[in-house]
Amino acid sequence: MTNATETGTVYQLDEVKALTRVAKEFGLPCHMDGARFANALVATNAKAADMTWRAGIDILSFGGTKNGLMGVEAVVLFHPHQAWEFELRRKRAGHLMSKHRFMSAQMQAYLQDDLWLNLAKRANDSAADLVQAMGKLPYVTFDHPTDANIIFARWPRKFHQILHDAGAYYYLNDGETLMGGGDDVLGARLVCSWATAKADIDHFGRILAGH
Repeated sequence: MTNATETGTVYQLDEVKALTRVAKEFGLPCHMDGARFANALVATNAKAADMTWRAGIDILSFGGTKNGLMGVEAVVLFHPHQAWEFELRRKRAGHLMSKHRFMSAQMQAYLQDDLWLNLAKRANDSAADLVQAMGKLPYVTFDHPTDANIIFARWPRKFHQILHDAGAYYYLNDGETLMGGGDDVLGARLVCSWATAKADIDHFGRILAGH
């Protein structure tokens, strides 16, 4: 399972436990894709252990790249006997990197003084602020709840064009392309990071409101 999910929602602890319980009944190991793991923890106010091995997770992909690090991820195996085999698989797959200490140094700093959680909180808070600004507009709708730092929303094409002309760049859903300004509705995927400025959120909101 992915937590936070690709749609910006988050599995609560009881949901994680329910899913792993079903998996265990069928003898399946449980892997959590935690590319945005820090965002999920902040959103649920949960402890890392409670969200993973205590909930039945066997392996965690612990993400850093989407939360401020440069190309750094970690794989956490909660069963030590699996570690030796994974080390071999990592090398066989070509993921044993030279000068690995430059990646390790980032991870070491990332975990000190709750930096990883503070960065995620800033990203989540920025997304919440953006949702609040967009939610005031009657022509904006949301596809999913925004639990973490990813927003899926829809509004008329003409406002997408105005935003694009003003320098805003983001993904349009379903491979849609921006051609002119009409009243048909297009979906967008917006992601806030630890570096998203409040001034940029306010500016985006004003443009979307037509000001």
